Amino acid sequence: MAEDTAAIRTDAPLPEDADPAAAARSAKRRKALRILAIVVASAAILWAGWYYLTQAGRVHTDNAYVGADSAQVTALVSGPVKEVRVAGTQAVKKGDILVILDDADQRIALADAEAALRQARQRYGQASATAQAARARVAARGADIAQAQARLRDANAAVEKARAEFARRESIAGTGAVSGEELAAARAALQSAQAARDLAAAGIAAAEATRGSASGDLGAAEAVVRGTTIDTAPDVAAAQARVDKARLDLERTVIRAPVDGIVTNKQVQVGQRVAAGAPIMIIVPVDAAYVDANFKESQFGHIRIGQPVELVSDYYGGDVVYTGRVTGIAGGTGAAFSLIPAQNATGNWVKVVQRLPVRITLDREQLKAHPLRVGLSMEATIDTRGDD
Repeated sequence: MAEDTAAIRTDAPLPEDADPAAAARSAKRRKALRILAIVVASAAILWAGWYYLTQAGRVHTDNAYVGADSAQVTALVSGPVKEVRVAGTQAVKKGDILVILDDADQRIALADAEAALRQARQRYGQASATAQAARARVAARGADIAQAQARLRDANAAVEKARAEFARRESIAGTGAVSGEELAAARAALQSAQAARDLAAAGIAAAEATRGSASGDLGAAEAVVRGTTIDTAPDVAAAQARVDKARLDLERTVIRAPVDGIVTNKQVQVGQRVAAGAPIMIIVPVDAAYVDANFKESQFGHIRIGQPVELVSDYYGGDVVYTGRVTGIAGGTGAAFSLIPAQNATGNWVKVVQRLPVRITLDREQLKAHPLRVGLSMEATIDTRGDD
């Protein structure tokens, strides 16, 4: 039995450590695993360091789109289109002529307003001349009164003289020194002088009445021109305003670009009659574009106005990176101001993470080098580390 057991132990396989080749391979495996572990750990440390230095404190969204405060061009006066000088997608500068309307009606209106202005100036001149004439008539009536008063004084003197002559003759009529005929003549002379005196007094009253009428005319004439000049008179000023409006309407038949940009949504053709206030095209100022980025509500813990932003557009790809600044945060989510807001007070309510628009202003020089178009998709990353 002991011999069989010894034989069995002699026939058993040798341990691995007894094989030098296997031991060498195992050592090489362990060394490779240690090297791999060191490499992985180093890569993890490097990635963690890179993430901490460059990505920590940054919030990202791909729900961002290019926008711009587009200028809607409208016709301010009505009329048929005479000429269209731009086409869709054409770049224009502020002040460039876009559309010319037929200005025949506006020219006639301007001529009519100018004629009305000349007539108003003429009426003011007539009123001024009337006031001068009324002033002269008042002065003349004053002279007539003075003349009538002088005649009354002469008439009073004549009456006194005739009365004295009559009294003297009447006192000696009983002595026979004065005949009856002479006494009658003296009495007639006195009566004539008294009549002349009454006529002179009536002349004064008539002259004063005439002066009163002339004074009324003078007041009416001066009321038209008092405190004004030919340029500040109400009728003249109103006529001048109508001329200015007619001239402005004439200028508005030439429609110019309000801003620099690209012509979009052109809706006007030659021969078409446009109404005042009708939109005819849109000018998109691509060099003043901005980005509205919609971030999740859970990302707003450290987002602040003024923080730097990096943006990438699908239009140019990752080769072009835009820089910008957060310039505003919307006052509500898009769902809150939608046409049909969500009714969350229902039995089947499910919480949905909301997004809030953030306005990002882009660098003008970058926009000039790489122009964008309204509606393009963007990816925005806000660096919030400066918040601390």
